[in-house]
Amino acid sequence: MSIRKTTRKFKAEVNELLDLIINSLYSNKEIFLRELVSNSSDALDKLKFKAQTEPELLEGDTADFGITLRADPAARTLEVSDNGIGMTFDEVVENIGTIAKSGTALFTEALAALKEKKTSAPELIGQFGVGFYSAFMVADKITIVTRAAGHATAVKWESTGDGSYTIEEAQRPQRGTTVTVHLKEKGEGDKDYCDEWTLRDIVKRHSDFVSYPIMMEVTRRAPVPGGDGKEAPEKYEEKTVTDVLNSMKALWARPKAEISDDEYKEFYKHVSHDWTDPLSWLHVKLEGTTEFDALLYIPQKRPHDLFRPNAHHGVSLYSKRIFIMSDCKELLPPYLRFLHGVVDSSDLSLNVSREILQEDRVVQGIRKALVRRVLDHIAELPEEKFLAFYAEFGAVLKEGVHSDHQNRDRIAKMLRYRTSKSGGELVTLDKYVENMAEGQEHIYYLTGESIPSLSGSPHLEVLRKKGIEVLLMTDPIDEFVTESLGEYSGKAFRSAEKGDLDIAGEEEPEKEKEYSGLVDFLKKTLGDKVKGVRPSHRLADSASCLCAEEQEMSALMVKMLKATGQGFPEAKRTLEVNLGHPLLAGLKSVYEREPESPRLAGYAQLLYELALVSEGTKMENPSDFAKRVGELAAEALKRQ
Repeated sequence: MSIRKTTRKFKAEVNELLDLIINSLYSNKEIFLRELVSNSSDALDKLKFKAQTEPELLEGDTADFGITLRADPAARTLEVSDNGIGMTFDEVVENIGTIAKSGTALFTEALAALKEKKTSAPELIGQFGVGFYSAFMVADKITIVTRAAGHATAVKWESTGDGSYTIEEAQRPQRGTTVTVHLKEKGEGDKDYCDEWTLRDIVKRHSDFVSYPIMMEVTRRAPVPGGDGKEAPEKYEEKTVTDVLNSMKALWARPKAEISDDEYKEFYKHVSHDWTDPLSWLHVKLEGTTEFDALLYIPQKRPHDLFRPNAHHGVSLYSKRIFIMSDCKELLPPYLRFLHGVVDSSDLSLNVSREILQEDRVVQGIRKALVRRVLDHIAELPEEKFLAFYAEFGAVLKEGVHSDHQNRDRIAKMLRYRTSKSGGELVTLDKYVENMAEGQEHIYYLTGESIPSLSGSPHLEVLRKKGIEVLLMTDPIDEFVTESLGEYSGKAFRSAEKGDLDIAGEEEPEKEKEYSGLVDFLKKTLGDKVKGVRPSHRLADSASCLCAEEQEMSALMVKMLKATGQGFPEAKRTLEVNLGHPLLAGLKSVYEREPESPRLAGYAQLLYELALVSEGTKMENPSDFAKRVGELAAEALKRQ
């Protein structure tokens, strides 16, 4: 079916991105060429991988894979062309017209942060893998002609970055993609991207290690030999020659001593499409039963899809320097999915499939060795770098406590939490145990949505009064961390909001007898809103709080499950009341004088609602709560 030329609008978030780029928020404009070359390299990787099971995609073409640059100074254009996988019409629309499918909402949030100067343009572009648009920093117009492998018809895409693009059917003699950058007029201080030596320099510095030849067609003037075999300098002719600009040396296979930090950083930007430098990297060469080379990187910032089910794994697999596959999930466990890089093993077959990888002993050996090396590397990071890593990836690392029994203790030693005593500082579990109060038998913790809400939680009141430190946990995965660990250094974990803390004072049993009638009344009045009502051993200042039993879910877990919209049943919890609070004393007095008073039911409801407010849970009828508080205040003022 013929596709007529149509004009389409970019998605709103792409328009905003283009506005940022065209206004040159990033000063190092030459990076656009690295991005285009890297995209071509990815397209070649994808074709080689698919051709292992679909050889017909090669269309009988046995020519070498490669990337070609063509500069036309007269027309002020620069072409970047490859004979890779190419794109269909739908793929062009999806890949060039929108931000990554899963990232639109997050991109919008990141864009807002940029406008408030909480992040930078390069960081934003790198996080969302939209490096193609960087070419608009130097272009008045960009034209793409692409033909997908296995398809007869090509597609032409074109845009001036004005908020729209045209797309139509086209012709291309072979599969692959050609991106033509129509360059802006060269301004003062700008580089000339049609100049041969400028292009050579950029490729050498940013793309030398690309595993495919990056070729440039160069026209040179050559002297014409005279009839006697001697040169005749007055006669010249122009000849077009093709030079290879990169060495194609696998960086990971070179000795570490020969590789500069700048080379490591540039390779990271190539494999990750991130514009910022990596936080750290690990270069491993293992010899023995299992032999492999690996070069793995920790990014500075988490990718936008880190916690999505279809999150991309950034490690590619090679065998004998030959690309096998990208996004190789079998090489590392899911909790290390933030890593980028390559793994190269000469022990693997070139036509290995994902199904084979899952059971392959070589891959299992590589995975085991890599996990150990990576965890050691993270643990040995300098303090400043470790804290930066933990802020971005601590939550995903914690998944390993639950899923990787073999390395659970290694990971647990790296865990850090803010506590009720740390003043905002992160504390290791070893440090917590070292600081435990005399006679303390448990590691106390509390889970919630934020540090401020946890710090002011009524569940901490008696623990704080008795000088007991409490871990404040705000990552949803922390619930599973404590369950999976069970104990640390011989001390069992215990939630500050579950069960009876059993730290009552000597005078409390007698007081509980005095209030038993009121407690029974509260339970009867609140009915099925609560599981039960009991005197509290954890409150010192607040009137009430809600608690779960030891084996029940915390308030945070209940809230998260309800937020999934899967019809999670309401979990009843126990209401604890502070018998030492003036509100309870006054309520007891009213109950003893007027046990049939209608006010008592309102006070019982108030105690329940106060507990909801203190933990940040939404109540059914906030207006009734406000009315009750107002009536209480009015009564108190009357008595003054």
